[in-house]
Amino acid sequence: MTALTAIVSVLLTLSFAVFAVMMARRLWRYAVTPAPLRIPTTPAPLTRFGAVVRLGREVFLFESLFRADKILWLFSMLFHWGLLLVLLRHVRYFLAVPPAPIVMLQPVGKLAAIAMMVGLVGLLVRRMVHPRVRYISRPTDVGILVFLLILGATGLAMTFWLTPDIVTLKQYVAGLWRLDWHLLPGDPVLAIHLVLFAVLLLIAPFSKLLHAAGIFFSPTRNQCDDSRERRHVAPWARPLDSRRA
Repeated sequence: MTALTAIVSVLLTLSFAVFAVMMARRLWRYAVTPAPLRIPTTPAPLTRFGAVVRLGREVFLFESLFRADKILWLFSMLFHWGLLLVLLRHVRYFLAVPPAPIVMLQPVGKLAAIAMMVGLVGLLVRRMVHPRVRYISRPTDVGILVFLLILGATGLAMTFWLTPDIVTLKQYVAGLWRLDWHLLPGDPVLAIHLVLFAVLLLIAPFSKLLHAAGIFFSPTRNQCDDSRERRHVAPWARPLDSRRA
């Protein structure tokens, strides 16, 4: 085992562990945080099923963003949907025999990678050019976009120009899950890509990237507007409310 294989393997293993533990901790905190008041963003659906449908439109179509800013919506859709297809395309590295839908997705995944990069560039330019957005942007906001661009650029380089040994790479990835580290393909671009991915896993639970999971716990989105049909009493007010009755 080379020193590069050992360093990358240790970093990836630790990053996966930190990501799993901290993400689970964050989601648990979101789940147990009380939301005693009905505060959905109106107009809101009146039923729970309607709230689920509304949340689905928000997650997959960015409905409210489309109403607010069409250009931002376009760049966001390109980035998020491109990222989703790219991640699905990477499933082939974790399976010895990938299913047919993943195999059919490979050409689409290449186009999705380009769309993802276009979306990232658009989001970065908007943060740097738009006066109001630039005023409220922090260095970390710009830094994450630049970081994702570098990560995507290394992936594009391997997709179109510097393709690594796929068989050796799949053996290496399969060994990571069993803590049986195999030799990493001798490709510096691949090593940089994996290190950047490991860093992304480490910072995800502590940054704005957490919004990918946090949106499902947002009371302004996941609540229905039934305050007139049902009386909602906060848990800490129930004893007082029973005495009044």
